[in-house]
Amino acid sequence: MKLRKPVLFLLLVTVFAPIVLYTDTLGTYFTSPSSSRTEFIEDLSTFTFGGDVRPLNVLPQESSTSLKEPRGDVYSENSSHSLSNASDTLSSEDARKTRQLTEESMKHQTATGSSNDGVEVAMNGSHISQVTANLHEPQQTDKTSPKLVSAGKNESIAMETISKKKTSPTDSNQTLDSTKTETRHDQRTVQTSGKFVSGETARGKDEERNVQIVPPDARVRQLKDQLIRAKVYLSLSATRSNPHFIRELRLRIKEVLRALGEATKDSDLSRSANEKLKAMEQTLAKGKQIQDDCATIVKKLRAMLHSAEEQLRVHKKQTLYLTHLTAKTLPKGLHCLPLRLSTEYFKLNSSQQHFPHQENLENPKLYHYALFSDNILAAAVVVNSTVSHAKDPSKHVFHIVTDRLNFAAMRMWFLANPPKYATVDVQNVEEFTWLNSSYSPVLKQLNSQSMIDYYFRSRADSDPNVKFRNPKYLSIMNHLRFYLPEIFPKLDKVLFLDDDIVVQKDLGGLWSLDLKGKVIGVVETCGESFHRFDRYLNFSNPLISKNFDPRACGWAFGMNIIDLNQWRRQNITEVYHSWQNRNHERQLWKLGTLPPGLITFWKRTYALDRSWHVLGLGYNPNVSQKDIQRAAVIHYNGNLKPWLEISIPKFRDYWSKFVDYDQAFLRECNINKLGGS
Repeated sequence: MKLRKPVLFLLLVTVFAPIVLYTDTLGTYFTSPSSSRTEFIEDLSTFTFGGDVRPLNVLPQESSTSLKEPRGDVYSENSSHSLSNASDTLSSEDARKTRQLTEESMKHQTATGSSNDGVEVAMNGSHISQVTANLHEPQQTDKTSPKLVSAGKNESIAMETISKKKTSPTDSNQTLDSTKTETRHDQRTVQTSGKFVSGETARGKDEERNVQIVPPDARVRQLKDQLIRAKVYLSLSATRSNPHFIRELRLRIKEVLRALGEATKDSDLSRSANEKLKAMEQTLAKGKQIQDDCATIVKKLRAMLHSAEEQLRVHKKQTLYLTHLTAKTLPKGLHCLPLRLSTEYFKLNSSQQHFPHQENLENPKLYHYALFSDNILAAAVVVNSTVSHAKDPSKHVFHIVTDRLNFAAMRMWFLANPPKYATVDVQNVEEFTWLNSSYSPVLKQLNSQSMIDYYFRSRADSDPNVKFRNPKYLSIMNHLRFYLPEIFPKLDKVLFLDDDIVVQKDLGGLWSLDLKGKVIGVVETCGESFHRFDRYLNFSNPLISKNFDPRACGWAFGMNIIDLNQWRRQNITEVYHSWQNRNHERQLWKLGTLPPGLITFWKRTYALDRSWHVLGLGYNPNVSQKDIQRAAVIHYNGNLKPWLEISIPKFRDYWSKFVDYDQAFLRECNINKLGGS
């Protein structure tokens, strides 16, 4: 009996002790609602994600109140770094405690037997997946965020434990109390990590939207900027009083200039450029410490800017003058050519100095061209390009008028290089006895002393617009276009061509055009504002303002079909003379042929299709290839003529392909394909 009682007691303890320890059947009678377990469940039942309070649906929802952060804790994007780093150092013991915690929570959920909670877990599982997805997203896109990876791993461990639903035989209320603080820390880590992830994701999208391509000359610009700043410090009184700094700054300037060299982009810089840039930046920082008065620096920069603008203006003026001088100066090769041709011409006997097919010169049924030029090579290109595109070259007659100096050479060229089947005639303007100062007011003006002084006085007194001071305006050759009926008295129509054009299509269709009673067919240039009447005429003069529209469309000489019969009926030559007499002091327009042309043919022009005549190849490199290819005539108007080395290279071949550079006279004068000599 004595042994039976201890045995029964031990048996009872052995049977009932596990029931008490491992079930909640009796635990509910010994624990109060304010126990650590209830407190823990209430703390863990909610979490903050993206600024919103959401239920943690893995646990039963016993309270709708949201978790409040402990007083004294401040969370920001920066704090997430420390929290995440702390989560990186979790030991295996921390992971074990977390598993125990989640297993106990699942046991409590099973004990309550709430089916609604199970449904809620199933339906709201997507919220947990959102958390884990956001935590894993930076792991895939940003390799430099190990703290986010660690946070994701901790959450993955917790989710894996919940899914397996294992139970631990070593759980106790003491364990819950010891892990409560750690759980709250992990919970805050999840919250701040979620905010950090969302912030980083938004910032990444903004950076993608605002991404800027680094220019290829970024460092070159930075080096040049440093040189400007260095020059500012060199000129300031505060820094000039520091000889050591001045010596160092001048040394840095030399180094940067040497590193910069002729570089136009970063790839042209030497390897030492970065070192020189950093060294200069350090020296400039010293200068900033010596002179920190922004007002003084701004004043100096403004003075430098004003000086640079003034230098730019002077250089532009010099460039303009030299460009005009180069364009009007005869290259050595083109000076050699007429001398060589003239020598050969005078070696011919009189019977060899005449052109064939002279009977075609006054036949009004043929296609007649008027070309006034003293440039032999340019005239040759006009004739060759026209004949090569003509459907029937035998119908084309070229009337070339030149001055006395080039008359023999021009004739010799076309005698030695006659165009196939076409007719050519060369005349000397000096033989036009009817063209004298008593008949032509412009010729009288050109021979006046005031006009000669205007062109040959010193540059200091020159007109600011140098293009109007071109000596070619002293030549009557430039004004022959206003005397076409007198030059060709037996012709009905004539096509006027400048010597700086190239023909690309058959022009025979121009003679069949009905000009509808107008005198001249032109291609208008209304597309640009500087091609309107107010660009060429002085509208401050009442004589101009009363008779013309300043916004009227200008047009171009260079390729113009002219009805000589209408010219004679409307007495155009007299109109031209009357306006020239009124402009004897150049008060209505500056010298040139286009302004008097606009006035003389006012309301007497017939607009041709733009494809007939494309301009700008002598000054505008942006003329489209499409316009050039569909043009019947392309015009090198401007200073960059195709026979000069200053011509626009991409347009040069359109002209040079009609020059035979293997011709004996060209080789003897060393005229090559580039147009130089």
